[in-house]
Amino acid sequence: MPSKPSKILETFDNPNPETDFTIRIRIPEFSCLCPKTGQPDFATIYIDYVPGEKCVELKALKMYMWSFREEGAFHEKVTNDILAHLVDATQPRFMRVTGEFNVRGGIYTSVIAEHRADNWTPPTLVQLP
Repeated sequence: MPSKPSKILETFDNPNPETDFTIRIRIPEFSCLCPKTGQPDFATIYIDYVPGEKCVELKALKMYMWSFREEGAFHEKVTNDILAHLVDATQPRFMRVTGEFNVRGGIYTSVIAEHRADNWTPPTLVQLP
């Protein structure tokens, strides 16, 4: 049976919940529709997160991203919606979603949305010589 888009974000248990580590995901084939013209918008979506108890399952994430292909959405709204849905599904310690949208009318748009859990303090960055 062929795959189809889905708004369901599946998760799995974080294999190292006691440790802060970063997961970086790059999705170079994101598309949605311009809500004004109906023409396609293309973007690369970057997801960086420090998981809590759950991690997002990548095939489900791919089907989720595909679900926007036929939806009209402003860049700002779709980026924030992706963040909100991922935060609801995974309850991360920290998450940043960046949408780098391809040129439209001579203008490039990047939208960055972040979430930080109330009880989380980021570790100190180690600077090596």
